Amino acid sequence: MERLYDFRKCTILYIDDEESSLRAFSRAFRRKFRILSATNAAAGYRLLEEHRDEIAVLLIDQRMPGEKGVEFLQRARRLHPTAIRILTTAYSDYDAAIEAVNSGAIYKYLSKPWDVPTLEAMLRRACEFYVVQRERDLLLKEKLSMLQKMMISDRIQSSSFLATCLAHHVRNSLVAVQTFLNLMPEKLREERVDVEQLHNSNFWREFYEQSRNQIRRITELLKDLVIATEKSESPVCSELHLDKAIAQTVGKLNDRLLEKKITVLNQVEPELPPFIGGEEKFQGLFELLLKDEIVRLPARSQIVLSARARSGKEPELEIEIRDDGPHWPTEAILSVFDPLSLGAKNPQEFSINLMACYFIVHQYGGRIQVRNQERRGVIFTVTLPLRAKMDSLAADEETFIATVLINDAFWQRILAGQN
Repeated sequence: MERLYDFRKCTILYIDDEESSLRAFSRAFRRKFRILSATNAAAGYRLLEEHRDEIAVLLIDQRMPGEKGVEFLQRARRLHPTAIRILTTAYSDYDAAIEAVNSGAIYKYLSKPWDVPTLEAMLRRACEFYVVQRERDLLLKEKLSMLQKMMISDRIQSSSFLATCLAHHVRNSLVAVQTFLNLMPEKLREERVDVEQLHNSNFWREFYEQSRNQIRRITELLKDLVIATEKSESPVCSELHLDKAIAQTVGKLNDRLLEKKITVLNQVEPELPPFIGGEEKFQGLFELLLKDEIVRLPARSQIVLSARARSGKEPELEIEIRDDGPHWPTEAILSVFDPLSLGAKNPQEFSINLMACYFIVHQYGGRIQVRNQERRGVIFTVTLPLRAKMDSLAADEETFIATVLINDAFWQRILAGQN
């Protein structure tokens, strides 16, 4: 399959101490390629540093004052390994050519004076080689990213199924215990047992209240987890405004925040574009994040929420939740979203809230990360597409395979030196 390239987008860096050669090269090829030139290795290296992402072909003369062409190409290879390197010389310097080939520093060796049609054909093939090599690298990165995404998706689905099943059975057991605790005061009165007459009445009161509070807490965690992991077949999508969602969440958790004297600063601008998705999960995401912050942060801490819209191929919302609490250990940051990881602050607390957040963000097609801030505190970064989307891995895989087959065949033709 014949492929057409716009070679005028390919940048060629030519380094030669003979200015007449540079002028002749520019006259011959400036309408066909983008040309950068330098009269010495130092100036050429500076151009390579400045235009590294643009330069496709690097052409240099072997015999120059100071650094020789082969030495320069070896150094340039470390800076820009994918650039196609060509060595030129007016002398029969075969030792230099052999050294360059053996060190992997060059793609071609060219003797001066060069023939314009021959050199143009060589430059075209070099540019094609560079473009296909870059496309191949991008495809491999895409493939690795897709495999990682599939592994994460599979793990989340497995964890989600496990969490839903466990939540169902644990909640059934908790209902029985809760019923027993609720009936206990009435049954004691029927047995004419006066709590005040017990030897340690305070102990029994505290035991009773602690039991009820812990069951209420576990039930609430399981409820949040079920909401996060349940996947609706046909979710109802609405226009959701981030500033209002956060304000509602802060209001809902106001008593807990006041209890620990934690302040929440909502810096989300109302002008941000709305998010299109399911309201319950969207609201639940910030509730779960703030609940986890309340548990982990010391008293009198501060939480700051901010957001910005990011334009691009797919417009996104980037939301940041920052606090001024202590730093997290490295191992805690690496495993904080793991369903079986222990919380960094208290080894008795499982990170169920953060696991549920991860489920929600993944279902929306977004990303969530956590890192320590420079001086103090941690920062959560949640990135969501403005319109919630479901994964389409099968379609992506078919597109990827088709592209790989086309590029791989062309790659083999270039290596074989075919036109």
